[in-house]
Amino acid sequence: MSIPCDIAIIGGGIAGYTAAIRAAQAGKKVVIIEKEKLGGTCLHKGCIPSKALLRSAEIYSTLLNADTYGIKVAEGAVTVDFPGVQQRKEQTVEQLYKGLQYLMRKHKITIISGAGRVIGPSIFSPRSG
Repeated sequence: MSIPCDIAIIGGGIAGYTAAIRAAQAGKKVVIIEKEKLGGTCLHKGCIPSKALLRSAEIYSTLLNADTYGIKVAEGAVTVDFPGVQQRKEQTVEQLYKGLQYLMRKHKITIISGAGRVIGPSIFSPRSG
């Protein structure tokens, strides 16, 4: 499979998609090869999901100590709806993922699903799995 491009980026994590956008803004034809989902580990498994969970924990902790702020919680009934926490986390990740997909379309960046390897000074090869 041959795809003509000016720049091929292996990996669609934060560094990959940022470089792709900058290159596209400079007028280059860009291809990203990504074996999982655009956004990489940070968006789907690491940074973003953990920050969403931490924010829920912060809110819970603040509510448990609401009286410190002069706020009364009725009968002290503050509970965690963990499925709701998980749903919020997934919605956050999905919203950011859709935003990335939009940016790729906007900048006409081609996304190839699979892995890639460099096989020469200016030649690379995408491969499945």
